[in-house]
Amino acid sequence: MERRHFLHAALAAPLFALDPKSLKLGISIDEIADDPQVVVRFMKEFGLRYAEIRNVWGKYNTSLPLEKLSELRQIFDEHGIQTSVLATGFFKIALPPETPAGQAILDQQWKLLDGAMDRAKIMGTKRIRTFAFTYDNDAKPDPAVYPRIYELVKESARRAKARGFQLALENVNHSYVWSSTEAAALLKAVPDDALGLTWDPNNAGQTGEKVFPEGYRRLDPARIHNVHLRDFRTNSAGVVEWCAVGEGVMDNLGQIRALRKAGYDQAFTLETHYKSPQGKEHASRTSMTGLLKVVERV
Repeated sequence: MERRHFLHAALAAPLFALDPKSLKLGISIDEIADDPQVVVRFMKEFGLRYAEIRNVWGKYNTSLPLEKLSELRQIFDEHGIQTSVLATGFFKIALPPETPAGQAILDQQWKLLDGAMDRAKIMGTKRIRTFAFTYDNDAKPDPAVYPRIYELVKESARRAKARGFQLALENVNHSYVWSSTEAAALLKAVPDDALGLTWDPNNAGQTGEKVFPEGYRRLDPARIHNVHLRDFRTNSAGVVEWCAVGEGVMDNLGQIRALRKAGYDQAFTLETHYKSPQGKEHASRTSMTGLLKVVERV
């Protein structure tokens, strides 16, 4: 096992040596394993220094006690790994009604955001991944609720800014911010510099739009605080499915080059998502190997 890992590292390292721009390449750690030691081994194998934290030790980071985050920070510090983004489920819920019961739900969300900021501070990052509410899979977004969503997102940015944090709101399936058009509208409605995007072009691709270059051109690159990379394709039933990087239609090379040209200097995070019969660590390894081939050409 150790010999195999050594050989993987020997093959991966030259790809980074060929890239003089030194991309901040990272990975969503729970798509490797829930065990931080396994994550560290994987990241060192591929020369990665940036981690997006969602689940760890089998739980969402916002459900873990602060002492566990301190333990994780110590492990990362020992191995030279930085937290690029703390990923949360903030506002990844249905839009609460404007009732006392709905207000109680929102109060819990504000508590979640406060706890996320406490954890982000421990992990040494100023960026927190959030969302913009969801709707049922068989429904369509209601245009009438966007003003209220924008006000709530604006309030979340105000709260984050007051504590020195930035929100990186992700466009995601069946959210009111899913496509590049919806993401661009959000940024226009909430111009606060404490709010930006976790731009996920693959998620946007689920809507059927041409995400690069057309979708990307709708966005202000200066408002992109985090980027998710992977690959997708459309199966015979016309449904978008995730696949290993290099086996789909996503122009990761063009997207990375365009962002670099625009001055983007934050992390590019591999969020594998596709399923391998050999497990999620194998899936992440396969996609990272494909992504390194892309990075070599940047």
